[in-house]
Amino acid sequence: MTSRRLFLQKLSAGIAIPSLVSFNSPTQITSKSINHFLHGEEFWGDLRKKFPLQSNRVYLNNGTFGPSPTVVLEALQNSFVETNTSGEYGHIESEREKLAAFVGIKTSEISLTHNTTEGINIMAWGLPLQTGDEVIITLHEHVGNALPWLNRAKMHGIVLKPFEPKATQAENLDFIKSLVTPKTKVIAIPHITCTTGLVLPIKEISAFARRKGIFTAIDGAHGAGVFDLNLKELGCDLYASSYHKWVLGPNGTGFLYVREEILEQVQAYHVGAYSDLGWDMYQNPPEFKGYVPTAHRFDYGSQSLPMMRGAVAAADFHEAIGKGKIENRVRELNQHLFEGLAEMNSQLDVLSSSEPESRISMITFKPRNMDYQLAAGMISQQGFRIRQVPESRLDAIRISTHIYNSKGEIDFFLEVTKKVLS
Repeated sequence: MTSRRLFLQKLSAGIAIPSLVSFNSPTQITSKSINHFLHGEEFWGDLRKKFPLQSNRVYLNNGTFGPSPTVVLEALQNSFVETNTSGEYGHIESEREKLAAFVGIKTSEISLTHNTTEGINIMAWGLPLQTGDEVIITLHEHVGNALPWLNRAKMHGIVLKPFEPKATQAENLDFIKSLVTPKTKVIAIPHITCTTGLVLPIKEISAFARRKGIFTAIDGAHGAGVFDLNLKELGCDLYASSYHKWVLGPNGTGFLYVREEILEQVQAYHVGAYSDLGWDMYQNPPEFKGYVPTAHRFDYGSQSLPMMRGAVAAADFHEAIGKGKIENRVRELNQHLFEGLAEMNSQLDVLSSSEPESRISMITFKPRNMDYQLAAGMISQQGFRIRQVPESRLDAIRISTHIYNSKGEIDFFLEVTKKVLS
């Protein structure tokens, strides 16, 4: 406990955390807002000051929720105030354009959703599948990717083919190829598994699937915000993600990418304002003139301008730092954590891949001589926010780090974990 208090005192002394966030000034962040003259840990320590995260604990659960920087909170508040004082709730086309560019796609290819699961449901129900068609999926799915496909299988008789992910990129590519049959219609897998943080080789899988006439429907919940992501270069057909995890945006915001060449093959089932080319109830019979020729058909009805302004502020924050720089930092922290946990091989088993290309932001381990829930509770009591992983029968502990974390926090976590498991 003494070491914990000393660490947190040092952490608090080095990070100025405002007790209240001021929303009086206009929200704008550019590369000039980031001190690029600083380098190494000094740069990332300075960046940490832009987050209102409490300093009395170490947050290591970004895979569940990514705390926003102050600039995002300001964007939200300013837009809510503007909307409710003027009565003009606004449109989101400008925000849509910026968010599409953030992941390297056309504005016409992005549907703005509320979360990753919403996008996955659009994919799972919209693709043209019949009884007996096969969908390749993993045994390490989040409920948000598992249930939509299980539900369609239950309703329409499609066949799911789950597999246990392998340790390396090459092994996973080869194994997926081996699962393909003439009945395979979709490969519906995560970019990064929520269980062990395994990075699957989506670019290579997508290229293979395209040659075979197979759709690639990717759960990208953990992809946007860690990779220097360009979905055109990735090559998949569909990609669903959210802004509230690694992009560090508001809860309730997400997106679905639909490659323009397959748009007309994805059926829209939920439609409303802005989904259509026109309708006329006075015709006999009443007339529906069809869908708009873009992915906007899927994000029907009114959208929240403040929430999308917050998502744009989060994307701007990433770009001001540099998406490539963020990816490098996330990988650096992940490797630092991996090496520290690997040294405790008598006390725990690291379940995440040892191949650096198959890791980026999350590491999962399982205590050898202690119940994982008991271990997680004791570690959490020392000031850490972590996640337990009962999914896929792992019974393990997951640690996910992002740019607001430091190597000092990781070292302290490793020190506490070693003591707890001794």
